[in-house]
Parts: sequence; structure tokens; C-alpha cells
Amino acid sequence: MVIVHVSAECYPMAKAGGLGDVVGALPKYQNKMDDHSMVVMPMYKTKFLEQNEWEVHFKGNTNLGDWFFDYTIIKLKNESLGFPLYLVDINGLLDRPKIYGYTDDHDRFIGFQIAVVNWLTHWAEQPSIVHCHDHQAGLIPFMMKHCYDYQKLQNVKTVLTIHNAQYHGSMGWDKSILIPRWDLWKKGLLEWDNCINPLATAIKCADKVTTVSNTYMHQLKLQSNGLESLFEIEWAKCVGILNGIDNELWNPATDPMIPYHYDVKLVMEGKKKNKEIICTRYHLDVKKPLIVFIGRLVHEKAADVLPGAIQHALDKTNCGANFLIIGAGDTATESALQYLVQLYPGNYNTFIGYDEKTGHEAYAAADFLLMPSRVEPCGLNQMYSLRYGTIPMVRDTGGLHDTVVDMGELDGFGIRFLHATENDIVYSIERAISVFKDKTQMKKMIEYCMQIDHSWESVVNDYKKVYQSI
Repeated sequence: MVIVHVSAECYPMAKAGGLGDVVGALPKYQNKMDDHSMVVMPMYKTKFLEQNEWEVHFKGNTNLGDWFFDYTIIKLKNESLGFPLYLVDINGLLDRPKIYGYTDDHDRFIGFQIAVVNWLTHWAEQPSIVHCHDHQAGLIPFMMKHCYDYQKLQNVKTVLTIHNAQYHGSMGWDKSILIPRWDLWKKGLLEWDNCINPLATAIKCADKVTTVSNTYMHQLKLQSNGLESLFEIEWAKCVGILNGIDNELWNPATDPMIPYHYDVKLVMEGKKKNKEIICTRYHLDVKKPLIVFIGRLVHEKAADVLPGAIQHALDKTNCGANFLIIGAGDTATESALQYLVQLYPGNYNTFIGYDEKTGHEAYAAADFLLMPSRVEPCGLNQMYSLRYGTIPMVRDTGGLHDTVVDMGELDGFGIRFLHATENDIVYSIERAISVFKDKTQMKKMIEYCMQIDHSWESVVNDYKKVYQSI
């Protein structure tokens, strides 16, 4: 089976969140299971682009409205990723340092999708599946079926995976002229709420729709930023498949980004050594539990609740824990979190920004990972934390519900809470401090966490069943 993944992100070329991690791992494990899986994405100006060798694979030309442009498909020369990686180079449109955040993002990603579909029409043999990820690839199923220039592709099956349904990529109807000649009778497939909505279009046009956890799939009928009724209509073709993690990349026994390696037998000693390094670097008390938050400082991650919750917890427990916040996002939240550093020296610190190595070091050092997310389709951080023997503290939503069992339940190994509020977070912190004081229970929970398997192997089989069903 030949599978083409189309995505705006793919680690290590370019990553803004979990989408990049998933697209950077799933095709590798599909290839290990004897499929032929590849990724095509925009060519951004990133370090990975500059530090690797590429070869020209294809040159083509097409148009974005009345702008006729040349595009080049380049391919990574080495096979180090475990799958072929192709980049779409459109001079002046995609070759920029950031993935998102430009005023012409709609044009950028429409141009990217047009180039991908145009390239596919030149293949001698068509792929079995075109697997589109999020709204940045959401117009492709429509183009393949209903654009006159791409009728050659109309029988190729398409799958949409939704990594976050809060973002639709909606745009005004003035952008319709950018889409290659299409059947005007199919206007309703593009439209949602009087706009062109690429995510809604993909849900309507793709042969199958998946999202990244079973619980999140059910939540989309109740909370999907205006698409709730659409999920009710298209429910028969929707499937929830929990993400996996790359156990080769995320492995505390071999991870080149952490100072001290360990496995389940050496976990207590290994985590202690890594914790000592982090606590020294950030001026924290190594004798107290280390609770970390790693992620974007945005509303859906409930980052705005963190400053108040942490201050309340430190005051209520008489600084009975350490906190380290790693992330960037809303500037007001960043400022509020940084302000706490001067109030609680020795028990609190921040790293504003994100660095892959710092993230790995934090997973290896921390005792607990805090994820109070308002929205969490799957969540990979809690899976990384389990792999590194770090106990997850999570809000009971989406994929967090599917992957973390509260320690008060049978075979429980984590801490769950119901609401993204200061009170629920503070109570969970108090529970974490209590567990930390009970060394026997703490050791038992850590060792249990490390033996939970969230690898991609079983997930790949679930995707294969989806492909075969269409």
C-alpha cells in the first residue's frame, strides 16, 4: 500500500506541536509494517533544511488564481527518518522561517495543496491513500474529486486526520478564485457558516475521518468550534485512533538529550541524577517534588490558570513543591508566570520558549507533569512522561482520559481532575505532594508508568484497517 501523508508539520523538519511529532513517526512505523509511506510538506527555511542534503525530485508549474508559478519537489537524500520526506518549494510563498503566523497564510497553504495535487497527477502509478492532516491539507480531498484539472485522481482514496478541531482555516469567498477550476455545483462542499471552511470541506469529502483519540472523537459532536452538527451528519465515517509515540526517539535508556540514562530497573537512581542537574540549573530544591508544565502557554492548555494556581499551591502548602514552567505563547501569561520567580525563589522558575533538549531533560528529571488542558485531542506529553517515569497530573478530557488512570482507581498510576480551575489544580498538587512523601507508593507508580506501552506498532494496525475499509 502506497500512502502519501500531506501535512504542514513533520518533525524534525518543522514542528509547532503534536502534529509534527505524529507525522514524523507514523509513516516510519507504517514502513516497518511493509507499507510504502511518505510525507510531503512545505519547504520552510529551517535548520533541518540547511543542515541536510536534498535532491530535486520534480519540477512543475501551475497557478494560484491569476498568479502562475513554478514549484519544485525536493527529497531528503538520506533515509535517516525511516520514510521519504518531500518538500514543496514555491519561491516567495513557502520558503520562510515560520510555519504559521503570516498574513497570507491562506494563500500559502492553498498554493501548497495545489502543488501537491498537481504533482500527484504526474505520477505514473497513483498512490493507494492520500492521508491529509488538519485544515492546512483540508482542500485536497475536494480538489482531487471536483477540480477539473485533477480528474485523474478522483478515484484515489483520501483520509483526514484531525489533530485539533478548534482550527478550521476559514476564509472568505473571495479566496474561491484561488482554487483550480472546480465544479460550481459542488459549492456546498466548500461552505460552512457562509465561509470556505477547509476542515469542514475535508470532513465532507474525505473517504474516512479520524481523530487522535476515541474520547475526543465523541467530544467533537459536543465541542468542535461550530462543526458539531457536521460530525453528527458524517459520523458513520468517523473513527477515533489514539496516537502513539516514537519509542526509539523517546527512550530514557538511550536518549542523547539527557545527561543520565536509565531504564525501569535504574529509574529511581537515574531520575534523581537528572533532577539534581535541573534543580541546580533553575535554583530549585532537589528534596521537594518537581512538578513541570511543558507546552504552549495558550487558553486551550489552560495556561492562564497556572499563575494563580501555582501561587495558591505554594502558599497553601508552605512551598511544599517545586514548579518549572517550560513554554511560550500568550505574552500576558508569560509575564504573570515570570513574575512568580521573584516571589518564590528556590521553589519556582520558568523557561520561556521551547527547546527540544530542555524538554527531554525535564521529562527525565521531573516527578510530575501537569497538564490542565481545556482541550486536548490526544496529548503526547503525558505519554512521554510515562515513558520517562514521570507521573502525569491531567484534566479528564480527550486523550488524557484515554491514557491516564487516576491512582484512586484499580491499577491507577496518575492523577486526574475534572476542571481546569485553580481549586482542582491545587487539590491535585496536594495529592502529588502526598504521594511523593510515600516513597514506596511513589516508586511503585513510577515503575508502573514506565512499563505502559504507547508505541506506534498497534496504532499502525488501526490505521491499516481504516485504509483497507475504503
